[in-house]
Amino acid sequence: MKKIVAIIWKTLLIFIISSIIPVIAYKWLPVPLTPLMVIRNIEQMGNHKGLEMKHDWVSLDKISPKLQLAVVCSEDQNYLNHFGFDINAIKKAMIENKEGKRFRGGSTISQQTAKNVFLWPGRSYIRKAFEAWFTLLIEFFWSKEHIMEVYLNSIEMGNGIYGAEAAANYWFKKSAIKLSKDEAASIAAILPNPLKFKANPPSTYIAKRKTWIKQQMNFWGNTLDYNKYKDEDEPKK
Repeated sequence: MKKIVAIIWKTLLIFIISSIIPVIAYKWLPVPLTPLMVIRNIEQMGNHKGLEMKHDWVSLDKISPKLQLAVVCSEDQNYLNHFGFDINAIKKAMIENKEGKRFRGGSTISQQTAKNVFLWPGRSYIRKAFEAWFTLLIEFFWSKEHIMEVYLNSIEMGNGIYGAEAAANYWFKKSAIKLSKDEAASIAAILPNPLKFKANPPSTYIAKRKTWIKQQMNFWGNTLDYNKYKDEDEPKK
């Protein structure tokens, strides 16, 4: 029994260390490749299609603040206020799914970043548990700005298109820093299913989503105030 307990503790310790190391490394290093990119390449080879992958890492200051705001308005409006999990969104998603409405995830930008960078696609409880663990790690070791930087450089934004710079070039023939409010909202609008939808030209459904996102952006202002989060996060004297 003692040997079994020792093995379990050693395994747990190895897992903790091996998961913390890449999180700390990616605090300073760009993420070169994600599991989803590998999976998509394998799918392309299986379908006898040529490999198609565009992924150009850029720093957050080279990504339009409008796109940063657009993805928050679209995907996670409590991004600056939570520590990785939006409990209200999770409860709402559970209620809607239980009522048989269209599946709703309720994942935050932090959770999506953890999943995209460290894990594989899926909805199993095991993968969700790993996702929760990595979400806590990146919220602890990374700033909100860095989570946003990794998110906007890693997420899928079209067929073989990963990250804001590649998406801006593919959809609008410009760099990510030059995206307009309308273009940023267009890219944010397709994120729930970037293989199905197009940012340009948008379908009727995407055009409606884009209009809603721009309305939300108007409520927020022009940019995200990351410093406000830092101030609120500091212990009060």
